[in-house]
Amino acid sequence: MARRRGSRKKEKIRVELDLPKSDKTRSIFWAITITSSLIGVLCLGFWAMNTDLIFQPANGNPLFVNKYCSMSGAQGFDSNLPPDYADNESCWLTKERPLTQTWVIDWAGVKPPGLGQEFEVPGMDPNRLGTLSHPETELRMSCNAVAAESYAFSVTIWEPDDLGQPQNPFKVQSVTNWEPTESDPENPCTIVIPDAKTAPGWEVHVQYDRGLPNMKSFTMIIEVDSYDGVPNYMNNASFFLGPEVEVGPLKLRPFLFVNFFGYGFLLIVFPGAVYWDKKMKTLSALEQKFPDFLRDLAEFWKGGLSMTLAVRTLATSEYGALNYEVRKMSDQLSWDVAFADVLDMFADRVGTPLVTRAISLIHEANKAGGKISDILVTAANDSREIKFLELERIRAIASYIAVIWTSFFVFLGVIVVLSKVFIPAISSSNSGEESAQIGNMVIRAIDPLFFLVVFFYGVSAQAVGNGIMAGLMATGRLSSGCKHAGLMLICSILAFNVICFTPDLIGVPLDDGLNPGLAPFIVT
Repeated sequence: MARRRGSRKKEKIRVELDLPKSDKTRSIFWAITITSSLIGVLCLGFWAMNTDLIFQPANGNPLFVNKYCSMSGAQGFDSNLPPDYADNESCWLTKERPLTQTWVIDWAGVKPPGLGQEFEVPGMDPNRLGTLSHPETELRMSCNAVAAESYAFSVTIWEPDDLGQPQNPFKVQSVTNWEPTESDPENPCTIVIPDAKTAPGWEVHVQYDRGLPNMKSFTMIIEVDSYDGVPNYMNNASFFLGPEVEVGPLKLRPFLFVNFFGYGFLLIVFPGAVYWDKKMKTLSALEQKFPDFLRDLAEFWKGGLSMTLAVRTLATSEYGALNYEVRKMSDQLSWDVAFADVLDMFADRVGTPLVTRAISLIHEANKAGGKISDILVTAANDSREIKFLELERIRAIASYIAVIWTSFFVFLGVIVVLSKVFIPAISSSNSGEESAQIGNMVIRAIDPLFFLVVFFYGVSAQAVGNGIMAGLMATGRLSSGCKHAGLMLICSILAFNVICFTPDLIGVPLDDGLNPGLAPFIVT
């Protein structure tokens, strides 16, 4: 039969399956590392603008506070002059809220006609007010008296005049043994003074008629919302503390300026290292199953199955982290891709030295001739031996890693003990702003926060150095070292914030009470 005109011999089409890699591991790693590093650098910049190691503005405030208040349009905020109360109130970051000072009186066996005691309503120095008047200082009093019988008594709070003499009484009548009822739920023994005068010389008197039985007990609580001129988010040495955060029973200062030193290095070394180390563990788990796959493949080949059928059969087996790759090789073989090409693409996807070495060994041995089953068994044994040596190395190094972590925790523990015992002891020896002299010995003024900051820098440096060394010894990867360093930094930050950065050591104004008189006196 004659061939039709124009007919041509069919050509065999060869499809190159050299597809681009879909692995985004490196892209994600660099995205995480760059992003976290930028945030870490910002944290270090924030730390640098709040510490006095680098910038020391003339007005005593941190550079960050000066810049923020100047940019926010605060009126009268001068970086060359110490700010007063009016200047601080013009900037959101330096506003002040009142601190509640509490005085609890608990007198037993009060005899008629009664007792009294002096106290002080604290406030700001008038020279620090600037153009503003002193904010209102609210005083609240509540009391309760217990006696053998119910009788009336009075409580009077006397405000002092300019000479310190009692004047302008605030008086309330109440009864002993009072308990709340549905008809009388409010305690009658309460006094509220909306704007108490900030001065010493205040007096509180409790009085009742002679001839009445003694009070078994008299309890009174006086609270004063006082102002001391220290902004909410700063301490008494003008360092930035940030807002207080309550976590259960703990009151933490996570935005304390020195914390950002630790946050900065933590963000630089930790997030990317965690991601990369996780991927490396996944590849290690894949390598762990790779020798088993090669051995099983050789056994199926010896049983008479073709490579395509062998891989398809093994695709239904359990190889842990290698399952996905085995199924992918099975799919490629079903498309008539050569077995050697399938192995090459598998090696490219995994990209680890162990897999690349095994695939190269199979190729070279196959070119030299010989049974492919023997080649696969040899490659499997070689890979298994390499993984065994890696595990032996990890077991041998584990004790050294434990020593590094132990030494770090010992160092951290010593620093924490020094911070909680030694620093308070030496700071209490001289709590003034200037040096004190006892005979020929001069005791310099101690700032507890200065020592805490120095200790924190030392522990952070120890964490980074020890952590990187531990990781490099364990796996030989810098990512593992950065992960160990990040974990040590987290331990350091938590230890200092939970144990060391207490209000008394970081300079937070405390509830000093109302400076009551030495002892109560008998009223007349």
